[in-house]
Amino acid sequence: MRKGYIQVYTGNGKGKTTAAFGVAVRMLGAGYRVFIGQFLKNGLYSELKGFKSWGDSVSIEQFGSGRFVGKGITVKDRKLAEEGLERCGGAIRNGGYGLVILDEINTALSLGIVKFDAVRRLLHEKPGNVELILTGRGAPSELIDEADLVTEMVEIKHYYDSGVSARAGIEK
Repeated sequence: MRKGYIQVYTGNGKGKTTAAFGVAVRMLGAGYRVFIGQFLKNGLYSELKGFKSWGDSVSIEQFGSGRFVGKGITVKDRKLAEEGLERCGGAIRNGGYGLVILDEINTALSLGIVKFDAVRRLLHEKPGNVELILTGRGAPSELIDEADLVTEMVEIKHYYDSGVSARAGIEK
């Protein structure tokens, strides 16, 4: 790949991580390596099980405590996010990955767990041939300005509102 761009998937609708992971599958199918850093998450989701079949072509690391951070941000949350930024920065800079995904980084930014200046440094350190995707609700305007592609997922209607729980293979 000659030129890698910065993509942002944001908004209150479903599908931000799913869209990013769709790009990951395409990249893997094209022979590129993929790094996925998941902020605020900690658990074995179905998509992570699926990526295992790609072996060493995909690396996934999680930087979350496994609890809902809406109940108060802790020192541990900030430390995990800081470590995540360091790990993701290494993946971006090392040139071994065609695609790096910072899943839920926008949410971490909007909650104040991560500072935008730290993310901006990663954007500016990105080698020209690395594609970078940042997902999550609440992408700050500064990030939108820096990005080459921005997609906002807008919820029109969701079956959660009628009592449907998250389903394996679809939402989890």
